[in-house]
Amino acid sequence: MDLHERILTASRKVERPPGRPFVTLSYAQSLDGSIASRKGEKTQISGPVSAKLTHIMRANHDAILIGIGTLLVDDPQLTVRLVEGDHPRPVILDSKLRTPIDSDLMQSYPPWIATAENADRAKAKKLTSMGAKLIYLPASQEGYMHLPSLMESLYREGIKRLMVEGGARVLASFLESQLVDFVVVTISPLILGGLPAVHFKNSLKSTDSKKDIPRLDKMNTGFAGKDLVVFGRPRWIVES
Repeated sequence: MDLHERILTASRKVERPPGRPFVTLSYAQSLDGSIASRKGEKTQISGPVSAKLTHIMRANHDAILIGIGTLLVDDPQLTVRLVEGDHPRPVILDSKLRTPIDSDLMQSYPPWIATAENADRAKAKKLTSMGAKLIYLPASQEGYMHLPSLMESLYREGIKRLMVEGGARVLASFLESQLVDFVVVTISPLILGGLPAVHFKNSLKSTDSKKDIPRLDKMNTGFAGKDLVVFGRPRWIVES
């Protein structure tokens, strides 16, 4: 069985959560756990074989989500290009509506934008006039979206499978919220010493004596070219 078939088969065995999309966390990192050489810098990590795997994964999800930081740095297309398949619906976490109107997404496949309830209405009008759909959500003072509310909204819109690609804070937010059903991590044989792939801010770096630690249950591995791919279902273990 090919690697992508193994991943999809393992994913389909995981129980679907009620009332929200099935969430796959998928990202590439270096051997030392970096997703970029430094913050704000675009860094190519995965090789061509694992890049194709990513596009296969995209084609098997209804939507794909990234944070505004990733959009501003990478200006990604978030489409399926290396294999046959439908494009997933792009979703951007953007509490302050910083999505550039000249970005690839806005010019080709306007995204759904999850933003704060008090977001600038002039910016909102400009983005919606170009085809973007805005989803207004509660947000913290730091600008972090309330992810359970977003999951409910996406589910009502018909999104049954959601792929989350980054960046570091977005990956951590989904893990902290325990809204991840399946994880696919591509590890490239590079040592970057750069930006950590997952940057926890809340519960997992709390000073409490007990912490919820996510671990992969029935972890699987395989190679995509020179890259190692690790995948499995996360479980949250309470440790003191």
